[in-house]
This record gives sequence, structure tokens and C-alpha cells, in this order.
Amino acid sequence: MKAKILVVDDETDLELLIKQKFRRQIREKQYEFIFAHDGVEALQTLAQEPDTDMVLTDINMPGMDGLTLLVKLHETNPMLKAVIVSAYGDMDNIRTAMNRGAFDFVTKPVNFEDLEVTMQKTMEYVAQIRQTLQAIKENNILRMYVDESVLTFMNRPEFETALSASETVVATVLFIDICGFTAISERESPDTVVKMVNRYFDVMVKEIIAQGGLVDKFMGDAIMAVFRGEYHLDRAIEAALAVRTQIARIEENLLSHPGYHPEVSIGINSGEMVSGNIGSTTLRRLDYTVIGDAVNTAQRLQSVAKPGQIVIVESAQQQIAESFSCERIGEVSLKNKAEPVVVYNVLG
Repeated sequence: MKAKILVVDDETDLELLIKQKFRRQIREKQYEFIFAHDGVEALQTLAQEPDTDMVLTDINMPGMDGLTLLVKLHETNPMLKAVIVSAYGDMDNIRTAMNRGAFDFVTKPVNFEDLEVTMQKTMEYVAQIRQTLQAIKENNILRMYVDESVLTFMNRPEFETALSASETVVATVLFIDICGFTAISERESPDTVVKMVNRYFDVMVKEIIAQGGLVDKFMGDAIMAVFRGEYHLDRAIEAALAVRTQIARIEENLLSHPGYHPEVSIGINSGEMVSGNIGSTTLRRLDYTVIGDAVNTAQRLQSVAKPGQIVIVESAQQQIAESFSCERIGEVSLKNKAEPVVVYNVLG
């Protein structure tokens, strides 16, 4: 990766020497050097080149000297590290430079082998800082979505073992799809589409969580959720009914579709399924999810559901008959099912 380095010196000889001594590295795009003749010009250059990685600066310059520049750099961009390259190598100047944030000090006449080692050391340090900041940023983002106890567990040795753990569970899977949303997305601006689908998802997620469900994944304009524990089928149906009601209350005034009311089609199925981390360890992308025939059937039930329908199989209808009103839709053919399946629509 190419490093962009700003050299600040009023002596044009140094610019020529750097271009000569590092010509191979410049040609191979290891380094890109930009130049300024004093601190004022350096700050102007940095404003135009915000991706600069480090600064090499002299001390004694007209306009703004190098020690003042160090203070300005710390104020404007504390991430940017500077190395002093100066003939004034006495201890007072070194101490002042270090106190003002210089990363290192190289004396003139310049030993270019030593300078390159110093540059590499500085760049490695800058890279470490950037990685640390990125990790902090990602950790803070993670904390927005993950319970603190989970984060604590992730730091324990047994977390690695838990990553590969899997189990067979009996649960209910809920698939919710926003009907006809593809047509809307083709006519409206991307910003409008994203805001709409995120708002709908937020409504759905609140109802799923209220019934103790877990949002497994978002798939385009669809959601997959899993319900475990006592009365998992009943709770999934309660969530589906609430989602259908809340989504039906939304009205959008779109340019392409005035008075648009979103609708959902829902498939629900219960059964035995495998729960575990599924994905690619090579890419380090694993989803803790459920798989199996019961999950596939839930998705296929959603695919045959019409707008506003909550579709379940006959065995599920028999389980909830005393609690929920259903209407018989009839037999439907589902992918990879040898025989037609009798399905019902949950009314309320």
C-alpha cells in the first residue's frame, strides 16, 4: 500500500535528494512525496491532501517554523505523525519537538537509510493506531446490537468452542415478505426505498421481539424469525397477526403510487431443525441460524401466501384451533414435497 508523505523544508536541495534517493520506491509506488516550503504552506497542502500518512519537517523555516507546525498538526489532526528532519539536533530542540508531538528526530546531513527505517517505523505505528480506532469503532457498533453479557462471553476461551457448537431444536420459523415491494423499488429513489423498508422492518421487529422471537436475518424485503420455548407456535402467530395489523395501518404518499398501503405475506411452520453457526470459516462470516426441512417449508408457505395471508399447514392449524380462527385454503404444491399440502390462513 502506497504511503503519502509530506516533506516540509525551505531548502529545495532536500526535495531533489528525496526524489533521487527514493526514485525506485516512487517508481514502484511504495511512496508518494508531496512538498511544502514552510508550516503555512504545509497546512494548506494537508487541507488539499487529507489522505496524507505522515510528515517530515524541518525546524528553522520562514513563515511558520517546524515546532509551531507540530502544535498545529496536533490541533488539526492528532492521528498524523511527524518526524523532525533538522540540522538543529541539540537536546533542547529534540525535547521541545518531542513535547510537541514529534514521533522521531533525524539530523542533517540526512542518512537516507536511517530516514527510511524511521519512515517505516512511523508508518507501522500509524497503521496500528488506525487498526485500534477501527476496532473501537466496530466494538461500539457491536455494542449497539449485542447484549453486554454476550460481549463478555466473546472474550472468554470457551467462545471459540461455542462457535462450532450445534444442536437439534424444536421451534417455529416465521417468514414475512413485503408484497409488491420490488415494483415500488423500481419506481422510487434509492433513498426513499431504503427508508421505507427500514421503517417497515422496525415495525415487524418490535412485534417479533414482543413475543419473544429472535430475528434470524433480513433477506432483501423479507424477514426470517425464530421462536423457541413454550408456546413457540402460538407466539409466532401472535407476532404475525400484530405485524399484519401494524403494517396495514401505514400509508405512503409516493410519487409513483399515491396512497400506497404496504401488505405482507407470511409463512409459519414448526418442527425439528438444526441450530448452529452456518457459513464460511475462510471468510470468517458465520450466521447463527437454523436449517432443515421445517425451515424450508416455512419459506415455501410464505411464497404461496397472498397479500395479507398468514399461511400454516394443517397440523399446525390443529394445534392452535382452540386459540385462533383459521380458514382452509386448500391443497397446494410446495417445492420438494412429493404430495400436495393442505394449508390454512390464520384470520385472528
